[in-house]
Amino acid sequence: MLQCVFFLSDSGEVMLEKQMTAHRVDRSICSWFWDYVLSQGGDPSKILPVIASPTHYLFQLYRDGIIFLACTQVEMPPLMGIEFLCRVADVLSDYLGGLNEDLIKDNFVIVYELLDEMMDNGIPLTTEPNILREMIAPPNIVSKMLSVVTGKNSNVSSKLPDATASCIPWRKTNLKNASNEVYVNLVEEMDAIFNRDGSLVKCEIYGEVQVNSHLPGLPDLTLSFSNSSILNDVRFHPCVRFRPWESDQILSFVPPDGEFKLMSYRVKNLKSTPIYVKPQLISDAGNCRVTVLVGIRNDPGKTIDSITVEFQLPFCVASANLTSNHGTVNILADKTCSWSIGQIPKDKSPSLSGNLVLVTGLEKLHMFPVFQVGFRIMGAALSGLQIHKLDIKNAPTQPYKGFRALTRSGEYEVRS
Repeated sequence: MLQCVFFLSDSGEVMLEKQMTAHRVDRSICSWFWDYVLSQGGDPSKILPVIASPTHYLFQLYRDGIIFLACTQVEMPPLMGIEFLCRVADVLSDYLGGLNEDLIKDNFVIVYELLDEMMDNGIPLTTEPNILREMIAPPNIVSKMLSVVTGKNSNVSSKLPDATASCIPWRKTNLKNASNEVYVNLVEEMDAIFNRDGSLVKCEIYGEVQVNSHLPGLPDLTLSFSNSSILNDVRFHPCVRFRPWESDQILSFVPPDGEFKLMSYRVKNLKSTPIYVKPQLISDAGNCRVTVLVGIRNDPGKTIDSITVEFQLPFCVASANLTSNHGTVNILADKTCSWSIGQIPKDKSPSLSGNLVLVTGLEKLHMFPVFQVGFRIMGAALSGLQIHKLDIKNAPTQPYKGFRALTRSGEYEVRS
């Protein structure tokens, strides 16, 4: 049972407080939490998701500069608290078109209304975005103008959605005007770490099966993969029937209407990456010569675009002069060097070179940067996961089915 939820900025300021039960949680718990964050280095993204304070158990989620903090004094499954905060962040991002401090403050009425419907007396209740949209209208310019004119700020519908009393609470009832189509997208992020010798230390993929369904009636879908044995740490939407997956590795489900995340997974111990980044730093006599080469290591058969390389200049660097033979190089005020490459040309390999001038009195560079690499590949799932078949039952007519794959970089690091 969650007793309270706080929204904090990345500076520790309390933006919003929602008491979930009659037992009030004092706001001083936020001060204790922020002191704990500072004692652990000051980076909220590096803090453990579950923390035991002297008086409460705390669950925290850091998303887009906002800390979602939930408190309880009773024993409860930790994953329930973490999953609820993830659902809150996803729903708010969907409703508000993003997630930042200004959006939360500008739409605090809707945020409170959503929290009221998503939890009842500390117990998660309605967390499906499609049903919440029927209960609480998303913000728009017209609704804001009407609230100013009429003085009524509530966006809550006076009628309870039919699906809340259904055995399938995630789907609207009596859908008739749907476009009779369904799209399945494989969206993957590659995490990789290369050591200073260029050896691959870690490479794995976090992926999601995202579905956009617009089917009439009550369709029953079955999705199968050609090589589901490579999947680890699978996690499903509530619409998935677990028994068919457990016995035959098949996803059987009645989909919600609209976009939703059907499944997430992880593929571990991959042996190759699509591109290479080879940094070389030679330091002597108060200067450091930098050379960075970028190229294709394993061609995925699709275009690799949106390639970027970023690294933080060490604090002992007084000035930097860096140029590239392809793309643009920018050095920001916080000493972050950003090299935007785009696509790799066929006639040359992109390279960045230049000189770093160290502060007076320092002969050699003793702190070497970590290079963060970004890229995107449309039409390819680098995990090797392949969709075998999508069957649709209870459909009045044959629907259109579309499939697409996308791989992008996640935590892709090259150490120098």
